[in-house]
Amino acid sequence: MPRDHELHIYLCDKAETLTEEWYESLDKSRDGVYGSTNPEAIQRIKDQNNAFHMRFCQIFKPDHEHYIESFQDWIESIAVDEAHQSTPLEDIIQEFFRTQKQYLKLIENFVLQSSEEVSYQQMMAWSNKVIESINQIILEFTLQHSKAAERRLRAHQEMIIEMSAPVISLTKEIGFLPLVGEITTHRAQVVFGETLTQSAQKQLNKLFIDLSGVPIIDTMVAQQIFQLISGLRIIGVQTALSGISPQIAQTAVQLGVNFNDTEIFGTLAQAMQAEKFSGQ
Repeated sequence: MPRDHELHIYLCDKAETLTEEWYESLDKSRDGVYGSTNPEAIQRIKDQNNAFHMRFCQIFKPDHEHYIESFQDWIESIAVDEAHQSTPLEDIIQEFFRTQKQYLKLIENFVLQSSEEVSYQQMMAWSNKVIESINQIILEFTLQHSKAAERRLRAHQEMIIEMSAPVISLTKEIGFLPLVGEITTHRAQVVFGETLTQSAQKQLNKLFIDLSGVPIIDTMVAQQIFQLISGLRIIGVQTALSGISPQIAQTAVQLGVNFNDTEIFGTLAQAMQAEKFSGQ
């Protein structure tokens, strides 16, 4: 039997033992997937680790040159795993290197237990194959982990944006929209679309839009704001603006915006006071 094939069988037979030894020596004081005390979570990471070993031992199987392809599904599943996403990347990479040490030790044991002499060159070739394979897996995992983290971040940002257009009901027919922070073109599209929808659902007659929490806007966002005002007018909602900064006012003038049908107040307090008197 070829020596590579013997080593392949030897390593595959050790898969469960490797997992148990790995978990026993694991630093469980860390946050994230490795510090969980939940029995189901513990079993899950053991199963994931064992699945790694069942793939990794294939690197010494004859005619298995493209073994890294068999890792792709495992790498992607771990990269998007919520528990691993909440674990620092450096901690995960550290576990890859601990696993590498396990395999280098196993190769040493295999050589010592072998009934036939194994040359130093052969042992080094096996060890180098382990190191190169682990490095490839780490590189691919890091790439997939980063992509998954970016997707999660974008999803969270979109959720925050969608929740950042709260039309607050002041009375049955009057609403209030406070805009706070930087308004990008994308956020403006989402926020103003939500504003039209919520204003229609609440059957508002008037909406106060306060811009005092917006430091600056570009021409694209300014256009979005005034398109919102036009859209509200079309569905029968009057608008009143407050808290317009000099920078926003300058942008509006440059765009040639017409405020003839829009009430404008220096502060929200002034707008509320004017509404109070107009309602008397």
